[in-house]
Formats: sequence, structure tokens, C-alpha cells
Amino acid sequence: MAIQFRNYTTEVGITGDNFKVRSFLLQLGYSEFSYARWDWMTTHSYLDKNAVGKIGLWEDEDRLVGIATFDTRLGSTYCLAFPNYAYLKKDMLIYAKEHLTGSGEFGVVISSNDLAFQDIAASLGFTATMDKEEDAIFYFDKTSVEYQLPNGFHITTMKETYDAYEYLRVLWKGFNHELNGEGNFTFTDEKNQGVHAEMKRPNVDLNLKVAVVGPDGHFVSYCGMWYDEKAGFAVIEPVATDPEYRRMGLGKAAVFEGIRRVGELGAKNVLVGSSQQFYYSIGMRPFAVASVWKLLA
Repeated sequence: MAIQFRNYTTEVGITGDNFKVRSFLLQLGYSEFSYARWDWMTTHSYLDKNAVGKIGLWEDEDRLVGIATFDTRLGSTYCLAFPNYAYLKKDMLIYAKEHLTGSGEFGVVISSNDLAFQDIAASLGFTATMDKEEDAIFYFDKTSVEYQLPNGFHITTMKETYDAYEYLRVLWKGFNHELNGEGNFTFTDEKNQGVHAEMKRPNVDLNLKVAVVGPDGHFVSYCGMWYDEKAGFAVIEPVATDPEYRRMGLGKAAVFEGIRRVGELGAKNVLVGSSQQFYYSIGMRPFAVASVWKLLA
């Protein structure tokens, strides 16, 4: 039967297509766009809800074998396919260039190991740029996950202490919004509902959403962990520490507690989409690089 193309549903949230793409990504294994990235994207408040219907799906007898998608916003595209369907990536990239272009420049993210797709992109006029996406990895047999917290601090999780306000507050501070002059954190019913959509849905283990609580009761560091035994690897996203509590080992503690927990669940290794020195400093190692390819004038 011939390969069939169709668009992803225009319905946002946990749908049949959502599960279908997630299953495809789990079967695909490690790629530049993992199952955890999909989970994070599809319930994220930053998602362009009007664009989800533009995601392209390629099916073989109703089995999803390839996808052209973006990550929350149009602009950068990811073209993924099972190895024996890699020939579809040319059609995927042509489709993406026509339908997944945002208001700025269009780019496609291609793994440094995918030489065949690089050749396809080059044949269509794309050129590799200096823009990179890098993943780091934690090997359980190379680094200990032991940590110590200062007196007055303790670990909790969103399972033990489900607190949407504290969760968003530590992310707001930890991603330097206040330091960048964006003002103090404000909490609204809409934001509360956004956290509910993100946290209370299928395939989320709130025991893996780890926070360090300070002496005043506020979350001061946070590490989100994603794990599915079908993939075999866990993913870290996001990590943030309140600027007032940095350089105290709190971020390391949150990450190591999350890693310890997924290790107990059977994770073989843990990945993070970052090349920040913080991750290398706590024992993670460079793992993979993907380049953004663009049509340059």
C-alpha cells in the first residue's frame, strides 16, 4: 500500500493523534526530537495552538512512519522517520518549507550523524549554519548521584506538594525573568490551569517533578524528569534555580534526585538538551549535536 500523507488534527491537547505521535517517537528511540520533547510541547503554554494542524504525518497502512513537526512555534522543523522510511525526508522537508515556516527564517534541525538527510537538504539548497542543538548524557556507571543539602532545605515533588504557584514562581525566577527586568512573578487562574494541563495528564509521573524547598517554604530549585520504560532513557526538562540560592548545590541536588528516581525505575541513561557548563560540571558528558540548516541568500 502506498504511503499516505495527512495533517495532524487541529484539536489541541491529548488526542488520538497525540498518542500516535508519542508511540512513534518511543519506537524511534533517541532522536533530535524525543518523546519527552513532544510531551513538553503539546501541553506547554507557549504552544502555537493555531499551528498544530500544520504538522505533517506520513502513514503506511495506518501506521505512522514519519513526521514533520515544529517545537511550540513555527520556524525550526524536525523531520523524523523510521530508518526504512528515511527516503521520505525529502518530501518532509519540501512540505515543511512550504507549510511550517514562521514569521522569521525557516530552518531544519539535522543530526550530525544523519549524512543522508544532510545530502537531501543540500540538494534542496539548504546550508548548515553555526546554530546548534546539543544533548548531554548521564551514565549511571560513571557518576555518583549522591548529594547533600544545606541545613534548612529539603526535597519534595509535585506529587507530595502539588503547588502550581511555587512551580511557576521558581521557573520565573530561575530563568532570570526578574533579573532581565520583566517584573515580579504574578499568578493567575489561567496560569494555574496551564500547570494543571501540563502536570495532570497521561504519561506524567509527578514523583519525577522534583523541587528543593528553602527555609521560607518556597521552591528554590526545580528539576523536571521524563521517563518512559518503552524508550529506556529519561530526559531532564526543565531545570531552574532562584538566583538568590545559586552556587549552593541546590540545582545539582534537584537533578541528582531526579536521576536517582528514574534510575530506580529502570532508566539506562539520562539526557538533557543542553551544552551548559552546569551539566558537564555535575558529571554529564557531551552526547550528540544537530545543526540548523537554512536557505541562505
